[in-house]
Amino acid sequence: MNWNRIHRRLVMLGEDHCVPGAQLAVHHGGETRHCEFGEVEHGTGRPMTADSKIPIGSITKTFTAAVAMILVADGDLELDAPLADSLPELDQVARELGTELTLRHLLSHTGGLPSDPDDIRTTSLRRHAIEACRDLNPLHSPGEGFSYSNIGYVLTGHLIEVVTGMSWREAVETILLRPLGLSGHFVVGPHADASVVTGHAVNATLRRAVPVEQSLTAVDAPAGALAASALDLVALGRLLAGKRLTAVVDPATLVEMRTPVRRAEPFGMADGWGLGLALYHQEGTTWVGHDGTGDGTSCHLRFDADSGSVVALTCNGSSGFAMWRELVGELHAAGLPVGDYHGPHRLTKPITPPPGCTGSFLNGDTEYAVRAAERKELLLTVDGEPFADLSLFDGLIFAMRDSETGDTSQTGRFLRDPADGGIGWIQIGGRLARRRDRVQEVA
Repeated sequence: MNWNRIHRRLVMLGEDHCVPGAQLAVHHGGETRHCEFGEVEHGTGRPMTADSKIPIGSITKTFTAAVAMILVADGDLELDAPLADSLPELDQVARELGTELTLRHLLSHTGGLPSDPDDIRTTSLRRHAIEACRDLNPLHSPGEGFSYSNIGYVLTGHLIEVVTGMSWREAVETILLRPLGLSGHFVVGPHADASVVTGHAVNATLRRAVPVEQSLTAVDAPAGALAASALDLVALGRLLAGKRLTAVVDPATLVEMRTPVRRAEPFGMADGWGLGLALYHQEGTTWVGHDGTGDGTSCHLRFDADSGSVVALTCNGSSGFAMWRELVGELHAAGLPVGDYHGPHRLTKPITPPPGCTGSFLNGDTEYAVRAAERKELLLTVDGEPFADLSLFDGLIFAMRDSETGDTSQTGRFLRDPADGGIGWIQIGGRLARRRDRVQEVA
């Protein structure tokens, strides 16, 4: 692999996408290489270094899942036991959740939980976890589908605290980070690190990058509060691939994390899902990893457990996801076929939207509203704001044209309810929203 060429292309892609700074680290062929460019904050002149810590957003979930699975391997937690066995207070406020939900459901996003609570009224992780579950309307029964959920990882974080007697932060540092030789850096909470790299809202058309603050609340920390470098993520990837000799976690547990979970269909995000890990199929090989976005950051981790190759990209610009997509192509050309999600390969048979596609769909307090438009198209709003134009194809899959940017890279789908064949859900970016008039059928 021509590393100098990769470095040059990384810098060029950063300039094309107006990303203020980025880190790339690759472990391949038994060797780890890394490169960086740009600034930790636009206009300051402070250079991005290999040790700079960037808010990694939802890749934090992989760290949280790894801690939970280490506790499973140690016999402190059970993957398939009802949560109420460890969290009796959950049984008191949401009995069906307590008796039916398991840790496996939480880690694989198959619990039927909404993405986020609308109103956070506490600074206690325990209280937040319970309040988030008290009045929620499930999207489906546990184990019967996939919907990406931050609430599920808040519950996992609370579960970790209960069984360890430590805070989530202390558990992550003690059980995972220190044994890996890594230090903990957090974007929120009493131990928030002021040196964490600044994220930027990027308008690539205007060539403008504006610094933004991280808005995550402390009680949502298990779902997204870590900051890390690309080299830190490579260290985690090598551990989870089973190629880094350590007593932190046993090989059987790693295989379990990488194994696809039944009914975990993350359409719009990945080709499958394990426990805290997304699965990406590429030319007969399955790459594993996770993506994450903080406020104004975009971070990506991939690894191939067979070869031990690991790739990590961290960017401090909101346009970093588009940059990642192009970088994947560059890595392929350089001989490293990194796995990524490409969605349906071809949408070739346009169809007229059948009855039931229009209307209101709910994911917690978030409303997805679909209405008919001209030329067989549909218009999607999210909480009343224009989101995308939808063109429907065979299989109830739709192409999306972003209302603000015109981007057409995303797809979504409608799903039928097996009970009666009617349209029961819409799925966008891995998140389900249930048709409003069917919500109480599950709740």
